[in-house]
Amino acid sequence: MQLEAGQLLQRLKPLFDENFEKFGELGAAVSVWQNGKPIADLYGGFCDGSREKSWTRDTLVLVWSATKGIGSACLLHALQQRNIELKRFVAEFWPEFGQAGKDKITLEQLLSHQAGICALDQRVDVLDYGGVIRALEAQAPLWPPGNGHGYHARTFGFLLDELVRRITGNTLSDYWQKNFAQPLELDFWIGLPEAQNSRVATIYAAKSGKPPEPAEFYRDLVTAGTLARKTFTSPHGLNVISKMNDPQIRAQPNVSFGGIGSASALAKFYSVLANGGEVNGQTLFSRKTIEEMTATLSDGIDRVFQIPTAFSAGFMKDSRDVARRMFGRTAMSFGHPGAGGSHAFADPENNIAFAYVMNQMEQSVLPNEKSLRLVDAIYDLL
Repeated sequence: MQLEAGQLLQRLKPLFDENFEKFGELGAAVSVWQNGKPIADLYGGFCDGSREKSWTRDTLVLVWSATKGIGSACLLHALQQRNIELKRFVAEFWPEFGQAGKDKITLEQLLSHQAGICALDQRVDVLDYGGVIRALEAQAPLWPPGNGHGYHARTFGFLLDELVRRITGNTLSDYWQKNFAQPLELDFWIGLPEAQNSRVATIYAAKSGKPPEPAEFYRDLVTAGTLARKTFTSPHGLNVISKMNDPQIRAQPNVSFGGIGSASALAKFYSVLANGGEVNGQTLFSRKTIEEMTATLSDGIDRVFQIPTAFSAGFMKDSRDVARRMFGRTAMSFGHPGAGGSHAFADPENNIAFAYVMNQMEQSVLPNEKSLRLVDAIYDLL
């Protein structure tokens, strides 16, 4: 069903405004596309805590793990272009990865967070790319690969990046720019050019308030030795939110959590995925690749989050065991949220793409009500 732009804006704007008036938003933007065209773009608030710089249509912001969706799309595109099946072993393309019992891990298992290498035993700095890759090569799986899944919060981007390098000879950041960002004119970078810094909103850590959910995960997150703690602190470094505002850190091509862009750029890219991989008469992603993004590969209790989560090849899905939908109301939808509240997804059934970005984080690793209320309002109109 086709959404009507005027009606959609009429429904979304009061909710978006409430995010500032009632829910503590500082600066934010939301973008909704359908059938390859923008039908709603809202932005407001401020780029800075002193409320001196207004958020504009061109404002960029850190989206944390929403970067993983972009990175996964790049790897899947590289595999598609070379007719590489997801059942192939990672070590076929990255031989050193096959150490320590990882020789039979498939691309499918790696992309769906089933590989068991969500944390590193070696202490290595997150900014030392080569050191992280060597640590990943030496790391033994923390559970039998394929036997359950657990969110690879920090290691995932390095795994994607190294595979793209091995398969294409290009860094994932360069692959993104060459194949998608530049041709589609997308304001989104993994490794921000210095010239773009003036457009970036300052990101702010969550304010203390009600205890965050899920409670058991957040208790483990601050408890030494737990899988959650190890997962979110290895590779080591950049655990202080304010460091992410340093231009030198913004310039680092961190695929796990370093992407910087606009809501409209994120939604525009997801609109390609929501429209069968096609844009302007050109097929960027095959039907098979879109099906790999759509099909659930892992679903159940997440070993890291300790709640039900689900993943396709590189993207998060709604788990069958959770009533609250994050990605709309169709089983085909897929996307990736970012810590604190950023969110983006594609719905191929209704040809809808959605993105929400903000700079005042909440204590949440999954989408919160500030974006989910907007998603619900969209689907109420269908």
